[in-house]
This record gives sequence, C-alpha cells and structure tokens, in this order.
Amino acid sequence: MAKWLFKSEPDVFGWDDLVAKGNAGEEWDGVRNYQARNFMRDMAVGDEGFFYHSRSGLEIVGILVIKNAAHPDSTIDDARWECVDVQAVRPFAKPVPLDAIKTNPDLTDMILVKNSRLSVQPVKDTEWDLICRMGHTKP
Repeated sequence: MAKWLFKSEPDVFGWDDLVAKGNAGEEWDGVRNYQARNFMRDMAVGDEGFFYHSRSGLEIVGILVIKNAAHPDSTIDDARWECVDVQAVRPFAKPVPLDAIKTNPDLTDMILVKNSRLSVQPVKDTEWDLICRMGHTKP
C-alpha cells in the first residue's frame, strides 16, 4: 500500500475536525493543484497518509486512511477536480515538527522538505517508518 501526506490549515480543518467525523470520514476537497489531484487519483482504498498541520503548527499530528478512491469534488462544478475521502486512524503520540524533519539527514529528499507548497504528496516507506518513530507512533 502506498503512503501519502495531506496538508491542512488547522484553523480551517484540523486533525480534531477529522477525528470528529468518526467512521463517516471526510471528503478531502478544495485541492486545486493538478499534481496534488493526480496523486489523489493514484490513491487506493486502504492507503494511509500523514495529517500535517500547515501554516500554524507545521507538524505531522496523525495518521489517516483512504476511505474512498478519487471521485468528483463536490465543492465545485468542474469535472477537472477530484478528491478522495479520508478517515482518522490514530494521532501521533508526539507531533513531528517540520523543523525536526528538515534537520534529519535521512529525510532531506522528502517532498515535504523539497516542495513545501504541495498539499497532497507521496511518502516513501522509509520516510514513513522514520517519521512514525520520531512521533513515537506505530507505523
């Protein structure tokens, strides 16, 4: 299964908001970047992702799962834009701040470090395992 990272501003839609959705999960809508949209098209039900608080917090705070594969984004009447549905799995025991990721020599090639603007991005298995260890969280 592939691994991903999803970025959201916590004052708009944060980890606690996703947790509050429970088993219903939530549509990861509003993505208007073709590369991020294409990554969502590549996702499969059961893939996991990190939930990253952007703008404020700047840290990975939890793990989510892809609940439904890519489908039209319900927030816009434009067939170009698709999204997936996600559900919270578990929080990180210790959030992993961006500064810790950037200063870890084993994570220098991570997309989060190289392209901080991309809101949806793949995560390599080695990056996933290391970040989970950093956050004292089961992969």
